[in-house]
Amino acid sequence: MMPYILVGVLSFLVALALGLFLGYRYRKNAAEKEIGSAEQEATRIVNDALKSAESKKREALVEAREEIHKERSLYEQEVKERRAELSKQERRLQSKEENLDRKTDAMEKKEEKLQNRIAAADRTREEVEQIKAAQLETLEQISGLSTEDAKTYLINQVEAEVTHEEAMKIKEIKDRFKDEATTYARELVAMAIQRCAADQVAEVAVSVVPLPNDEMKGRIIGREGRNIRTLETLTGAELIIDDTPEAITVSCYDPIRREITRIALERLITDGRIHPARIEEMVEKAKREVEQVIKAEGERAVLETNIHSLHPEEVKLLGRMHYRTSYGQNVLNHSIEVAHIAGLLASELGADVATAKRAGLLHDLGKAVDHEIEGSHVQIGVDLARRYKENELVVHAIAAHHGDIEPQTIVACLVQAADAISAARPGARRENVENYIRRLQKLEELTGSYPGVEKAYAIQAGREIRIMIKPEEVSEDEMIIMAHDIARKIEKELEYPGQIKVHLVREATAVEYAK
Repeated sequence: MMPYILVGVLSFLVALALGLFLGYRYRKNAAEKEIGSAEQEATRIVNDALKSAESKKREALVEAREEIHKERSLYEQEVKERRAELSKQERRLQSKEENLDRKTDAMEKKEEKLQNRIAAADRTREEVEQIKAAQLETLEQISGLSTEDAKTYLINQVEAEVTHEEAMKIKEIKDRFKDEATTYARELVAMAIQRCAADQVAEVAVSVVPLPNDEMKGRIIGREGRNIRTLETLTGAELIIDDTPEAITVSCYDPIRREITRIALERLITDGRIHPARIEEMVEKAKREVEQVIKAEGERAVLETNIHSLHPEEVKLLGRMHYRTSYGQNVLNHSIEVAHIAGLLASELGADVATAKRAGLLHDLGKAVDHEIEGSHVQIGVDLARRYKENELVVHAIAAHHGDIEPQTIVACLVQAADAISAARPGARRENVENYIRRLQKLEELTGSYPGVEKAYAIQAGREIRIMIKPEEVSEDEMIIMAHDIARKIEKELEYPGQIKVHLVREATAVEYAK
């Protein structure tokens, strides 16, 4: 049994070994077959790749040849065009050279002709000079004038022509100025005057107190002059009792003290009890009344002009101006009027209305105390304005309103113009007869002393000066220049309100008698 098992096992082992050997051989053959086919495939792929690369190489070469051919064609065309352009330029330059040659020839010919003409002109000039000399000699013989005399005559003629042209130019400038400037200025001034309806009657300070009878003079004087001395001592005014019937004159440089004296004296006369104690009582009442009036008038001016934030002392000074007059014109009313006019002008010109009105109201502030403080009312007003911290524009307007300094702001110019408008309107101011006559005489003397003036007459209350001109000394053209010069001289040397018309009259007459 055992031998059979061994034989079986051996047979199995042999079969297994044979199977393994056969399997191995089969796999080996299969592997070799697959390797051979892979090598063939690889060879095929490489061959295909080589064929494709060769094809692409040939295509790239063809494209490169085509691109090179194209670029060569473009280059050859560009070269051709440049050669054509160069040819055109060469032909153009050649043409220009030919033209220049022709022009040069022509210029040479013209120069030759010009030289011939110059030579001919020189010969002609010599002939003309000879003819001119002969003509001058002939003219001198005919006219009886030498060359120098003729030159003098021509110079005089030229001077006359120049004088005429100068006169016409001055007239033209004046006319143009009047057309362009005066019209607008007059419109503004007229509008300001029309809208400012101020009283035409000028107010004056009362200095004469009427009496019921001449007996009252003795009672006012009192026993041994006690009453009048008391009144003069308390008020600082002087009472003048003369031969004037039923009147006493109050004299005092201070208008407020004069007003206090007038009020106290009128109340004493009405009361009838005149003695030192009563006089003292009435003077005190009059002082209180005047102080109240001063305060009320100052407040009235502020309210009427609508000006705010004034210093209380400025309001009092404005009230004091109620009793101050200038050429018969109430200074407070004048200041209110100037404030209104300056405000109207400022509104029309687009300037600061409030500042213009403030400067107009305060421009104569110095007149409230000019009898107490040394100096002009302008300088006093400037000092007061600075003391009360007024705006520099207002201070400058006060300083410049009478031309003491040159106005540098539009507010100063407006205040100056408004002051002149207020003073120049009819009925605003009065002058005493002596000053009026003196001013007219000075005007006539100033214009009458001018060369070529025969007579000078001041007419229209000094608003016009009529000047008679000597016709043999002053021509019509020179007369226009003379009028201009005389007007400037009057502006420079005289002081006057408003304006003065300079009227020159030149009259030439010839008289002959037929016998």
